Amino acid sequence: MLFRVRFSFLVSLAAEEADLSGRVFGSPMFLGFDHLEQMLERASKNASDGYPPYNIEQVSPTTLRITLAVAGFVMEDLHITQEDNQLVIRGRQSDDGQGRIFLHRGIAARQFQKAFVLAEGIEVGGAWMDNGLLHIELARPQPEVRVRKIEIGRAPATPASRDRVAPVVDVPAGRKQRVVRVIDEE
Repeated sequence: MLFRVRFSFLVSLAAEEADLSGRVFGSPMFLGFDHLEQMLERASKNASDGYPPYNIEQVSPTTLRITLAVAGFVMEDLHITQEDNQLVIRGRQSDDGQGRIFLHRGIAARQFQKAFVLAEGIEVGGAWMDNGLLHIELARPQPEVRVRKIEIGRAPATPASRDRVAPVVDVPAGRKQRVVRVIDEE
C-alpha cells in the first residue's frame, strides 16, 4: 500500500509538471528520459485496476517477489510473458459451468491482465503456484560501479580540430582517484 501511495504521488507530480510544460521531463537538464515518460504513462494506466490483488516483497537485497491471488485459476489458465521491460501476467478461466445449473453465481470466470514495468537489468527468475497464489521471482543484480575520468583538453585552434574528441581514461572502481595537475610552459 505504501508503494502505491508513493507511486501515485510521483505520477501526480509528473502529471502536474506535464500540465505546465507539456512533457513530464521538459527541463533541459533531463536528457534522454523519454523512455521514463512512456513508462510512467503505462504504469499510471495499470495502477487503477485492483484485480487480482497482489503483493510485492523484497526477499533479499537482490531479490523481489510478486505474489498474485489467483484462486480458481489453474496453471494452464495463466500466462506470463516479458515484453521488453514489462512483465505481463494474463489469466483466462475456461467456463466449466456447462451442464450445471447455478442458483447463484458469485464466483465468475473473470479474466485479467496485470502488467509491471521492470527496471533495466531486472531478470525474471521463475514462477510457481501454491494454494491459489502465483509467485514470480525477480532478480536485481548489483550494478557494476564504473568510474570514468574524462580528460579536459585545450580549446581547438581551428574549425577542423573541433571534431577531435578528448581521450577517456577508465579508473577501476576500487582504486582511489588522484588529481594530477600538469602545467605547460608555453
